[in-house]
Amino acid sequence: MANFSKSNVPQFSVEVYQNEFLPEGGREVNAIVTVTSTGGGTTGGIPLAGSTPSPGYGPGQGPDAAVVLMVDCSGSMDYPPTKMRNARDATAAAIDALREGTRFAVVAGTHVAKDVYPGNGRLTVADQQTKAQAKDALRKLSAGGGTAIGTWLRLADRLLGAAEVDIRHGILLTDGRNEHEAPEDLRAALDSCAGRFTCDARGVGTDWEVKEVTGIAAALLGTADIVADPAGLAADFTRMMENAMGKEVADVALRLWTPVGVEIRFVKQVAPTVADLTGRRTEAGPRAGDYPTGSWGDESRDYHVCVLVPEAGIGQEMLAARVSLILPDPSGAGAPQTLSQGLVRAVWTDDMVASTSINPQVAHYTGQAELAQVIQQGLDARKSGDFDGATAKLGRAVQLASASGNQDTAKLLSKVVDVVDAATGTVRLKAKVAEADEMTLETRSTKTVRVKK
Repeated sequence: MANFSKSNVPQFSVEVYQNEFLPEGGREVNAIVTVTSTGGGTTGGIPLAGSTPSPGYGPGQGPDAAVVLMVDCSGSMDYPPTKMRNARDATAAAIDALREGTRFAVVAGTHVAKDVYPGNGRLTVADQQTKAQAKDALRKLSAGGGTAIGTWLRLADRLLGAAEVDIRHGILLTDGRNEHEAPEDLRAALDSCAGRFTCDARGVGTDWEVKEVTGIAAALLGTADIVADPAGLAADFTRMMENAMGKEVADVALRLWTPVGVEIRFVKQVAPTVADLTGRRTEAGPRAGDYPTGSWGDESRDYHVCVLVPEAGIGQEMLAARVSLILPDPSGAGAPQTLSQGLVRAVWTDDMVASTSINPQVAHYTGQAELAQVIQQGLDARKSGDFDGATAKLGRAVQLASASGNQDTAKLLSKVVDVVDAATGTVRLKAKVAEADEMTLETRSTKTVRVKK
C-alpha cells in the first residue's frame, strides 16, 4: 500500500482484499479495493437523513470551486403551488451553505435554460452580498413551460467550463419527466458533460422518471435521491451543498494495469453505492486503462475488480493486476501523479480449503451488487404485470438485505412486499403500494452497506 500526501490534496490509501488462491485450472480473480482519502472536508456519498456533514474549512478556505444550481421551473412545479416555493427555499438554503469565495450561478430550467443569477453567461463569487442578491433573484422565479434537462446541463457546462477552478459541481432538481427533448438529446448532453463536472440530481414529488434522474447522476458521478415531500428539500439541498463544499480534489481515476493475457471482466464501485464503471474505461498506455471516480473529500469507497488470468500450474503465482489512484496534471502538460497503489495477485494451489474459501469482502459486495440488480428486476416485473417474477426477485432482495444487514433497504422493501420469512426470502406482493414508496426503493436500490471489517 502506498500513500500520497501534498499540501491542499487529501492523502489517499489503497487496500486490497482478496483470496489470491486458485485451484488448478482456476482463472477468475476477484478483489475488493478500498480507497480512502483523508484531509478533505466532509464525507462522500448520499448523506443519511438527519446527518450533518461538517466542512473542514472556514470562510475563504479550501480549494477553488464552482457550483451551478439548476432549478426546475416547468409548469408542473405549480402543482401544488407549495412545490415551487419549497424549491426556491431549498435553493436559498443551498446558497447559504456556499463557502465564501466559491463561484456560483443559478439556472432556471424549463424547455429552455436561463441563467437567472448573476446572468450574462457568467458566474459570480459567493460573499454576503452576492448570496443575498441570488436569493432575491430566486423570489422572482415562477413556474411555466416544459422540461428539457439536456439544455440545463449544457448551460451549466458552459458556465462551469469558463471558471479556472479545481472543483466543478452541479445540483439539479426536477419534478417531471424530460418530455420536451428526445432521449438521445439528453444522452448527448450527458456524454458532452461527462468528466467536465459532477452533478447531484434530485426528484421531487412522484411525477418524475427514476431512470432519468439516476441516469444523470450516474453519468456525471454524482448522487441521486427522491424527496417525496417538497418540505424536505431545504434540508436535503443544505446537505448536498455541504458535501460539495467538502470536496478537495477532482478527476481522480482508478487505473488498472494488467499483464499480457489477463482479461478484465468488470470494474464496479460497490460502496457507498453500486455503479458499473466497466464501460467507462479510457486507455492509458499499454495494457492500462482509467476508470473515473469523480471528486473526493474525506471519504472511503470500495471497488470490485474481477479479471481472468491465464491458466497456470500448482505452485505458480503472478501479478493479476495493479490498481493505482491517478491525478492528472491540471495543465495537461505534465505527467499524472500516482496517489496510491495496490496489487492483485493469483497463486495456484492444491489446498482445496485455501482455493475454495471466499474472501468476506468479495462475498459481501457480490451480494450487494445482486441486491441492487434484483430490486430493479423485481420492480420492472411488477410494473409489467409479471407478479410471479416480481415476487421471486423481490423475495431474493429481502433475503440478501437481511443476510447482509442492509436495514435501510430492508425497510424500503417492506413497504412493497409483506415479508413472511426474510431468511428464506418468502414474501407476498402488497396489493396497494404508495407511488412514493416504490420510487424511493427504486432510486435507493444501489445504496450499499459497508462490509464489517
